[in-house]
Amino acid sequence: MELLECKKLNKSFGNKKILKNINLKISKGKVIGLLGKNGTGKSTLIKLINDLLTPTSGKVLIKGKEVGIDSKKIISYLPERTYLDKSMTVDKVIEFFEVFYDDFDSKKARKLLKDLDLDTTQKLSKMSKGMQEKVQLVLVMSRKAELYILDEPLGGVDPATRDYILETILNNFAENASVIISTHLISDVERILDEVIFIDKGEIVLQSNSDELRTKENGSIDEIFRRMFKC
Repeated sequence: MELLECKKLNKSFGNKKILKNINLKISKGKVIGLLGKNGTGKSTLIKLINDLLTPTSGKVLIKGKEVGIDSKKIISYLPERTYLDKSMTVDKVIEFFEVFYDDFDSKKARKLLKDLDLDTTQKLSKMSKGMQEKVQLVLVMSRKAELYILDEPLGGVDPATRDYILETILNNFAENASVIISTHLISDVERILDEVIFIDKGEIVLQSNSDELRTKENGSIDEIFRRMFKC
């Protein structure tokens, strides 16, 4: 049984088709890059997987079951924009996660936050956007989930911090779990990717093992993507 499967998935807003006939299978133990230019349907697909949008047609299955309450227990989701209450301190947010998620590891969260020199007594409202994004990523990766879905996890952080964040992602998920990273910063993430999915104009145009694709096309994932989608 696949960890995640999309079957003939379509999403429209009014007359505008955003996703077109998405067929997708993702197994356990993979780091997958969902790669595409801005506005190509990446975030819409992620929201459908997280049951935040309803498909126009087709299905999203998590471990063989349609998305719903049970799938939320399996998926740890990092949205592109923060959803945390900025009036809370980081300590209070950690307490909230402990109550809300049975699989949340507060010791791991505090260690990662300490590594990033983040003050847990500080209110989120007093932190920069980049600091808030680091806090949210740590919270997401401190759950013992089966599927982590990260929407633009590197967007608001400086290049020096990106390597640490990628290592945090790589070292903090179980062997039987998978990670989907949606990003347009391909050169930054490609070294940790086992598989890549290219999405363009609402359609999956390629899904491949990363090493096999590099060998076949004689280039980096970033170079291959640029060749396929050059303006």
